[in-house]
Amino acid sequence: MPKEFLFQVSPEVAANEELLAKQVAKFCKINLEDIQKVVVLKRSFDARQKSIKVNLKGHVYLMDEAFHPNKHDLPNYPNVEHRQEVIVVGAGPAGLFAALQLIELGLKPIVIERGKDVRGRRRDLKAINLEGIVNEDSNYCFGEGGAGTYSDGKLYTRSKKRGDIDRILELFVGFGATPDIMVEAHPHIGTNKLPQIIQDIRNKIIECGGQVLFETRVTDFVVKNSGIAGVVLQNGTTISANKVILATGHSARDIFELLHQKNILIEAKPFALGVRAEHPQQLIDKIQYSCDYRGEFLPPAPYSVVKQVNGRGIYSFCMCPGGVIAPCATSPGEVVTNGWSPSKRDQATANSGIVIELKLEDFKPFQKFGPLAGMEFQKSIEQKAWTLAGETQKVPAQRMLDFTQNKISQNIPKTSYVPGTTSVEMGQVFPEFLSQILREGFMQFERSMKGYLTNDAILHAPESRTSSPVRIPRDSNSLEHRQIKGLYPCGEGAGYAGGIISAAIDGEKCALKVAESLK
Repeated sequence: MPKEFLFQVSPEVAANEELLAKQVAKFCKINLEDIQKVVVLKRSFDARQKSIKVNLKGHVYLMDEAFHPNKHDLPNYPNVEHRQEVIVVGAGPAGLFAALQLIELGLKPIVIERGKDVRGRRRDLKAINLEGIVNEDSNYCFGEGGAGTYSDGKLYTRSKKRGDIDRILELFVGFGATPDIMVEAHPHIGTNKLPQIIQDIRNKIIECGGQVLFETRVTDFVVKNSGIAGVVLQNGTTISANKVILATGHSARDIFELLHQKNILIEAKPFALGVRAEHPQQLIDKIQYSCDYRGEFLPPAPYSVVKQVNGRGIYSFCMCPGGVIAPCATSPGEVVTNGWSPSKRDQATANSGIVIELKLEDFKPFQKFGPLAGMEFQKSIEQKAWTLAGETQKVPAQRMLDFTQNKISQNIPKTSYVPGTTSVEMGQVFPEFLSQILREGFMQFERSMKGYLTNDAILHAPESRTSSPVRIPRDSNSLEHRQIKGLYPCGEGAGYAGGIISAAIDGEKCALKVAESLK
């Protein structure tokens, strides 16, 4: 049996195999020459003290012990070309991992995706960045791989009880991700690498007899005797099936509207909304690492902050070290922001959503929309941002310190947001109560992170797609819709996940329940 070690070392030791082996030998009280292999299982950085340390957990194998490297092989997927068909609406992480699980269970997935494949999406991302043209079906939110594909593939989740996180990570490694994602405390693939992995997942689905239909929008659900019977496509074609996994993502407003029109039960759900703040990465490094310059053995520093203001949580969301801010509108006439990082996180700026918890009572001005009230509130903010930006994809922006002092910023430096910025008083974008919470929140952040509140930080508004404003209720045991048998609301869009990992886990869970019901 290998010996286990759990200790702290300097970043220099953690990055050097020989130095690490010496440290392991000393800690485990064994001879260095007896060590066959040191395997690091988990790694995280501790910057709470002036001397930064790396937390390491792992195994050390001696010369006389069998050591078999984990190859993270994929499951032995069968051919399901002639097996029972299950429709999966949406090719984001929930939909793709549901499809893989269906194949593993001997069922044939038919994946229907409104957007383009990962390669085709790139032209539309270029169009929104450089020309301000929004393709409603192909953008940062819609298309193969879902919203996470081009917002950098963060694989961290706090929801440890949702399911087997390591299984999802192992599948990603099996499809080409670096094995480091199994080790890092906050694993991340990177927008430059994730598209190929997503493409390989799609090829595996097709290779095993499944189908993947791109640029195919679902416009109606066929319901018979309170059970799902199929879906209708934009071209009028009906695909029949009595099992449908609905994994359309948090921005599929047309699906929410369709369900509401058909009197299929949905509910308004609170979400969070705010701004995306961009700092120089060097400044965040200085704050977090307490040094003027980050050493070569330290990664670009992230941060995570949570505060309470007036009984509401205000917190950092989807923080991107060495990253950029992207235009994520899904319809013309709105402005939406998000952030991403390449795999090396080597850009000069760091950005994070700074968002406030909303409550159902905040949606009262939109109560005539019933369960879509939160969605309409969300839309109103995005449309106001569009108007303030001169009806372009330029983003309303303000220097952070100016915002807290109610000053219009006289000039906005060039930021990573390619379409550009328009200087506004950020309070014009949000209701007054949200603006006040943001102002107080930034002042509280400054108390925890000296130097954070600065005019070198630029606020971009809004960050509004943190999660779905709608929940599609399902039975807690069968995972079927409470009203429609055979319909499985799934992932972020249904209100049951919050990120790539939790969405993938939920996709697998729904696929398992589908197979269970068919037995």
